[in-house]
Amino acid sequence: MAMAVLATAALTSCGSGSGSEPVASGTVTLSFLTGSDQTAVDTSKALVDAFMKANPTIKIETETRPGGSEGDNVIKTRLSTGEMTDVFWYNSGSLLQALNPAQTLVDLTGDPVLANVQTDYLPVVTQENKVYGVPAASLTGGGILYNRKVYEQLKLEVPKTWAEFMANNDKIKAAGITPMIGTYKDTWTSQLFVLADFHNVQSAVRNFAQDYTAGKAKFATTPAAATGFQHLADVHAKDYYNKGFGSATLDQGLKMLVEGKGAHYPMLSALLPPLLKTYPQTATDVGLFGIPGDDPATSGATVWEPNAIYIAKTTEKLDAAKKFLVFVASPAGTEAVTAAVPPSGPYRIKGSKLPEDALQVAKDLQVYIDKGATAPALEFLSPIKGPSLEQITVAVGSGLTPPAEGAAQYDKDVEKQAKQLGLAGW
Repeated sequence: MAMAVLATAALTSCGSGSGSEPVASGTVTLSFLTGSDQTAVDTSKALVDAFMKANPTIKIETETRPGGSEGDNVIKTRLSTGEMTDVFWYNSGSLLQALNPAQTLVDLTGDPVLANVQTDYLPVVTQENKVYGVPAASLTGGGILYNRKVYEQLKLEVPKTWAEFMANNDKIKAAGITPMIGTYKDTWTSQLFVLADFHNVQSAVRNFAQDYTAGKAKFATTPAAATGFQHLADVHAKDYYNKGFGSATLDQGLKMLVEGKGAHYPMLSALLPPLLKTYPQTATDVGLFGIPGDDPATSGATVWEPNAIYIAKTTEKLDAAKKFLVFVASPAGTEAVTAAVPPSGPYRIKGSKLPEDALQVAKDLQVYIDKGATAPALEFLSPIKGPSLEQITVAVGSGLTPPAEGAAQYDKDVEKQAKQLGLAGW
């Protein structure tokens, strides 16, 4: 979800393109297709510039593609017609299977390219036991972004249970501060109470993702999965949201959070780095905790794994392409990225460390990683994500649809998609 959400910028180019000057004799030129959102553009440029400086005989020409479904179609079309660039940036997780990787991508299983990639990341770039990509950026945490100054002022502690979280909201409201920020004008932002709750779902029902994909488990009939919808209703019933939350935008919500006018915002950590230029206090004043569950012993966070860089099977420059991926998946590569794009979470590269001045949300997420208290979002484990979820969560979070009914509506929504994908059990 993270990159799909962020990838809304217009089609731009960050490379030299077809009008580039002739390449010097003995130099190999790689083509690289990346995303058009600012984070992808800046990250790709940092990797390419650092790599070319260290490898002067390899030149990389970069082009961008649109975000969302339009960008998905560009990738699929170019792969199917044999016109894909040598390397390209794309989602990790369940969307990978739609690329038919066995026929279109270079198999990296057992290759030294993967030497520095953390084993926890490999499943999200694996299909049919074959590994195809390396992480292109840092992890994104999903949960509750909170204003640490408000917590300090009111002497609150980070909650480990939903009851503790609601008690904090009561104290915040009593102090005259908006407890919860809602930004339903940008409808996708309403989904986080459901999507970022998956760590709790998996803790309670270990095989939920597998059974859900097979049509055996449903949100409405699995109490742990239905809880995310209940959370939306609970927060609305207590009148914790900001006034006008139905017409508020993401940008307004982030501003409220950073300025301390709102204490909690269910959101993704990747949305914070772009705020630093205008609100440098974002780095220290905003923290992250996972959606609290019922058991403090299983307190943790849901993560959105980094997008990946893949090699198209049609490349005629495999050695150079692999050399670039080795650099991407190295501490030197992550250091180059960090210098250009402050990470919103840890990297999935062995030996990479967050800088001392890293965003607080990245440090908070590192603590969960170190404890082994994370789970990937459901979309990394299952290809099924109904297109109407954001409309359903807006209705539940606005008090228009009961939570149980919302969960049942979502089960019907995903059924259509599962049948379109031809999944067994549906």
